[in-house]
Amino acid sequence: MKPRRRWARDRETGDGETPPRPVDPRRQTGIIYGVLPVVEALRAGRRQIEQITIAEGGRPERLKELLELAKRERVPVHRVPRIQLDRSLGGALHQGVVARIAVAKYHDADELLDVLATKVGTNEPPLALGLDGIEDPRNLGAILRTAECAAVDGVFIPERRAVGLTDSVAKAAAGALEHVPVARVTNLVRLIGQLKERNIWVVGASAEAKSAYTEWDWTLPTTLFLGSEGEGLHRLVAENCDALVRIPVLGHLQSLNVSVAAGVLLYEARRQRNVKT
Repeated sequence: MKPRRRWARDRETGDGETPPRPVDPRRQTGIIYGVLPVVEALRAGRRQIEQITIAEGGRPERLKELLELAKRERVPVHRVPRIQLDRSLGGALHQGVVARIAVAKYHDADELLDVLATKVGTNEPPLALGLDGIEDPRNLGAILRTAECAAVDGVFIPERRAVGLTDSVAKAAAGALEHVPVARVTNLVRLIGQLKERNIWVVGASAEAKSAYTEWDWTLPTTLFLGSEGEGLHRLVAENCDALVRIPVLGHLQSLNVSVAAGVLLYEARRQRNVKT
């Protein structure tokens, strides 16, 4: 199946921001807290800050530089009730600021897109992943491990409403983070448009799709989009895909675990490409 190119206008998905889960230092070591330590980490740029959580009601003038640096470095900032930070940090003197540190360095999204574009038209067309709101760190880690085994060229994840490269993800990925480029983007719909501009087809996995996953021509330059564990792809993401495919489910459950689905789809892509060569 090789559909005609369908260009969709760039539509914003909106933030729809939801409060993050409390950061618990007893369970996660990759955190720093306090205004000055977080500001210094942002200034130095030596650490990759995943996100910053700020207690509501803090003094704006005290946080001015921190917020400016976070905006410059494109670090998501969440606000939660102060009591939430007090409880999660076990009485630590956090000064209303907690930053979570990624365990691996993110790749620049534009640079990764350019790398994919260089492979279009070659004997090894790009194969990439776009993940729409994966929240379970074990699922993300398993997907990244599968992506590395299937020689995926890169993975894109959203900055908000999704898990990042945490300790738990690294553990589940079992070393894959050392080999698979992962980039964060602010808007998945805009990313889809950027992929299409580079002649990379965008295929979404959906239980409601009419076409089976074996019907897509995976020898084309392709980025596969997988949705969140409960909701699947967001509507605007699904609408902007070139095609939607499904994995037939024969039992009583409606769908496979997202990490299992990733394995099925990526290895079908590899099967088709091996047959072609």
